[in-house]
Amino acid sequence: DFLFFWGAVFLVTTTLVAFLKKENKELIPAKEETKGITDTYRLLFSIIKMPAVLTFCLLILTSKVGFSAADAVTGLKLVEEGVPKEHLALLAVPMVPLQIILPLVISKYTAGPQPLNTFYKAMPFRLLLGLEFAFLVWWAPKVKHEGGFPVYYYAVVVLSYALHQITLYSMYVAIMAFNAKVSDPLIGGTYMTLLNTVSNLGGNWPSTVALWLVDPLTVKECAGAQGHSCGTAVAAEV
Repeated sequence: DFLFFWGAVFLVTTTLVAFLKKENKELIPAKEETKGITDTYRLLFSIIKMPAVLTFCLLILTSKVGFSAADAVTGLKLVEEGVPKEHLALLAVPMVPLQIILPLVISKYTAGPQPLNTFYKAMPFRLLLGLEFAFLVWWAPKVKHEGGFPVYYYAVVVLSYALHQITLYSMYVAIMAFNAKVSDPLIGGTYMTLLNTVSNLGGNWPSTVALWLVDPLTVKECAGAQGHSCGTAVAAEV
């Protein structure tokens, strides 16, 4: 029902835009920025060869390694420790107003000449919240009782998620602001797409690696089968 409703809204609004929105022909540039796919990729290659762009790409491709495990695995580990999935889903509801307000607030600090300063300042706090998430996972079985988890545990989880959202959006908005600031207006679409794609990739590959490493790095003990290892999925099944 949720997907159907928003799918219908999406179709209606985009159709209305297609029929009712008219382009301002005076503002359309006379010359296209690229002539085809080959020209576009040739342009992207020439952009990424620039020393400053190459250094920046290396920075954003590796900057999220430190908190990738905490971001990708915390929710799964909480479920593994017995926190109901529906409760975790409900905890995301209070985050929605925060996610709407945060970009508006943070944009005031990223509008200046050095938007990446916000990115740098938020990073140590986000790293510390990774330790906080590890503590939440460790704490979960300690406070669990027959009826589930106490209210104060959920309160701490919500507060931790809220603080995490502040650091996450601080870094996200700062990167977007920096990308917009440094992109050449003549090829703005191509330039922005390149930098934003690299930025998204920098967030996705560490999370994928973290998820892949969870199983081999998890310490497991066999109950009732001394002398047997259960480190791998096959051994655990045996």
